[in-house]
Amino acid sequence: MATVHGIRNPDNGNRLDTALFLFFPAPASFTGEDLLEIQHHGGLGVCRAIDDILARSGFCRLADPGEFTRRAFLNGKMDLTQAEAVADLAEAATVAQVEQSSSQLAGSLSGRFQAWRLELIRILSIVEAEIDFGSDDDLPDQLWRTILPDLERLRDQLCDLLADDHSGERLRRGIVIAVAGRTNVGKSTLVNLLARREVAITSAIPGTTRDVLEVALDIRGIPVTLLDTAGLRETADPVEAEGVRRAVERAAGADLRMLVDDDPHFLEQIGEKSIPVLSKCDAGAPAFFSGLAISCRSGYGIEELLERLFRECRDLVPKSGVAVLSRTRHRQCVQETLDCIDRALDRANGPLDIFAEEVRCAGRSMGRLTGHVHTEDVLDAIFWSFCIGK
Repeated sequence: MATVHGIRNPDNGNRLDTALFLFFPAPASFTGEDLLEIQHHGGLGVCRAIDDILARSGFCRLADPGEFTRRAFLNGKMDLTQAEAVADLAEAATVAQVEQSSSQLAGSLSGRFQAWRLELIRILSIVEAEIDFGSDDDLPDQLWRTILPDLERLRDQLCDLLADDHSGERLRRGIVIAVAGRTNVGKSTLVNLLARREVAITSAIPGTTRDVLEVALDIRGIPVTLLDTAGLRETADPVEAEGVRRAVERAAGADLRMLVDDDPHFLEQIGEKSIPVLSKCDAGAPAFFSGLAISCRSGYGIEELLERLFRECRDLVPKSGVAVLSRTRHRQCVQETLDCIDRALDRANGPLDIFAEEVRCAGRSMGRLTGHVHTEDVLDAIFWSFCIGK
């Protein structure tokens, strides 16, 4: 139900704004409760004035971070993985991130998790029936063993989900690409060119870059964090030496590395996950060099470099429409479930009550994914990471 109302200062009656009031009666609202939404003109002064009026009314208070989504979760409007997707969607900076979080919000992950949880409950019920009524003539002998293939099949499905090379988590945080190389080969100039702004100081003096600079890029919808690192060389300067140490450390932990140099012979000695980039090629690259050649001055080879970066990044993120784990919490719960199932299968020939307990623990771990099993501490940790108002 929508209506337009004026908003006045209760102290003097002066009009502050005219707003659209939308009332959503429970349960047909985001939180599942009665909800009033006020759509006013977005100026900071208007917002502060309305907040002040509502706070002074005695009927309202400012929401805690994530409180609206938390209420939606507690009222059964969404499960925990969908609630986390709300935060991811609000923070998404690229199309690929939007698509992944929107898919998760629509239930691409929670549907699978819920199906697996119900399967574990079904398996446990058969085992419990064997424990409680195994001596009855009406119950087939060792009926519980018929569920072992189902448990093994579930184990294989969990293994397949975990074998995604962390692609969902990588997409959520962005691909990290380190720009590494010796001093004065044009690393910072290249970073500035790709960022389309002066983010790094460039100079003919060796060792200008001392610390790792981070630049966020959007390469055809894929989020990328570009690291401009200190030039690699031996130095007696303790500050520059620390910069070199950090450069080596960050490059080692990056998803990809661009090894930049103006000597093609140096670029022939590269390791895995490295893209050789020959800089300062205003006159073109030598015939024997098969890598990428660029010129930041003329723009030569930059489009080819961006195309190569896109292809490399595309291989590191999930394919469109594929549901993958997007948070460390998801991976931990799935791994715990898998560990419990492994222990249960290892104890299949042992005491049946111990086997049942491992299956029960697997169900609890799977339930924590969607929030069917939770503690207040876990919920506090999740929802306090949300922005205010979500």
